[in-house]
Amino acid sequence: MPRDGGAFGRPPRIPLPRASVEDGGQPLPEPAGPPPVPLELSHDVLKSLLGAWALAACSAAESLTVEAHLGDCGACADEARRLREAVGLLHQPESLDLDPGLRTRVLEACLDRRPASIPIPAWAAPYDAETARLDALLQDIGDAEWHTPVRLRWFDGEAAATRRTTVAGVIAHLLTVDGLVATALGLEDPLGEARAQGPAARTEAFWQASHFPPTRAVRAPWREQSHRLVQTVSFTGGGAGRLGVSYGDFELPLHDAMLDRAFECWVHAEDIAEAVDYPYGPPAPRHLHRMIDLAARMLPAALAERRRAGLASPGQTPHLVPAGRPGRSLRLEIEGHGGGEWLIPLDSPGAVGSPEFEVAHVALDDVEFCRLAAGHVPPEDAAAGQLGDRAAIRDVLFAAASLSRM
Repeated sequence: MPRDGGAFGRPPRIPLPRASVEDGGQPLPEPAGPPPVPLELSHDVLKSLLGAWALAACSAAESLTVEAHLGDCGACADEARRLREAVGLLHQPESLDLDPGLRTRVLEACLDRRPASIPIPAWAAPYDAETARLDALLQDIGDAEWHTPVRLRWFDGEAAATRRTTVAGVIAHLLTVDGLVATALGLEDPLGEARAQGPAARTEAFWQASHFPPTRAVRAPWREQSHRLVQTVSFTGGGAGRLGVSYGDFELPLHDAMLDRAFECWVHAEDIAEAVDYPYGPPAPRHLHRMIDLAARMLPAALAERRRAGLASPGQTPHLVPAGRPGRSLRLEIEGHGGGEWLIPLDSPGAVGSPEFEVAHVALDDVEFCRLAAGHVPPEDAAAGQLGDRAAIRDVLFAAASLSRM
């Protein structure tokens, strides 16, 4: 017996299946030729066709037969309605506002079950994850938000510095500086023939060469380049790690350069997220730990550079400690899931940190330390637990802030 679906005893109306995405979501055109003729099909066969009908994958005769059956079978009508609602979610045009870290967690779960045939090196995984997270953010914002003002912030060695741009301008900045790694790997330089050196110079050259301010169109070349970088280092394996990447006035091994690019991607993603009011969290703990480790390893050289520039105390040793020998050290304790402890040599970048010669101890939260290293927190305001030599502590905090750049 047909089930009563309304006040007049008619079965509930089931919406016709929506056309596929390739058809632009418009109703399918009427086929040419004679009208379809209903088929003689059993209930079980008709029930098995409901999924294909909901996806608009049935022939015209099958669709006509299924729709006639839905007017007589309440159970199939209910099932068809549920399937149509599910298909509607698959075609949902609006953002579902998912957790930005969901993609990373899903990929991790998949790779744990079935490792990739060409795995991404561990030192490139943070860059792959952070570019994917930023791309998810960019996919979720509207056209107008690409022109939202964003202020880039860093510490120039003595004071805070800023540069005003837009969301699109930030992506252009990432594109051009990632290009330093691309050229080291033999890939195309996004600047073309303009061989500017250094992150700031390259970014300014790209901005000035554009006839119009960057728009959302910059997303495609940035994402394509990030994919090529990950693919290239994955195919070349460990051998590529011996390459050096020049930043103009200094050079980083490729392993560290990829970590540096992951760190900057996260920092600028937070800049964008703050500007467009989008929820954004820190990297995965193991990736955050690698970024902090890179900053800690760069601190001795940054401290020595500040000392040569007269911006740090001269230290208490009359001569530099020979390379490989222990010297005065500061214990850097980073709290949180991405943290750990590092002994920072104070008197020479080649010296070895030693607990025997520890003169100071600093404790910082993991994310707070990263924001200090990004130039987003003034070194004087760093919320740090401090013990010991105050001059050494000040020098290390200022050296951490000096790691930042445009």
